[in-house]
Amino acid sequence: MDEIDDLDLLQQARDVTSLMPALMRKLFVFEGDPTGDFPLSQLRVCSILLAGPRKMSDLGRELGVSLSAMTQIADRLERARLVTRVAAGDDRRIKHLCLTEHGKRVLGQRENVRVRRVLTVLEQLSADARGEVLAGLEALMDACSAVEEDLSARAFA
Repeated sequence: MDEIDDLDLLQQARDVTSLMPALMRKLFVFEGDPTGDFPLSQLRVCSILLAGPRKMSDLGRELGVSLSAMTQIADRLERARLVTRVAAGDDRRIKHLCLTEHGKRVLGQRENVRVRRVLTVLEQLSADARGEVLAGLEALMDACSAVEEDLSARAFA
């Protein structure tokens, strides 16, 4: 690549860096979100738990937080009746977190509200523009996956 292309690419990287958070806020942070008061870390835990109960230690590792921080998150979610702690098998020292029925309902409501919000925004675009946006987002996701695979391959080389 010549220097001009590198500068263009660098500017595009800066543009994506500033646009993505702004876009996410406009699409997903709004009045009427049933989880609007929950911190992102708590929402991430709930989203992970949609797949089923998980050990507190595993959740902490996945989120990159200490076990004490994970315990604080779990305490808050439990007070909000979104999760419950259950013993894992015979060892009562190991606790799993699982979503309560209330937690599942709240996350379902959140998903429905977010989808309706995106639908309202997409209705502002032509069918062609919607296709271009989706294709661009899919291409960006594919590029992210390729970078992750490359980094992973290097780590094990």
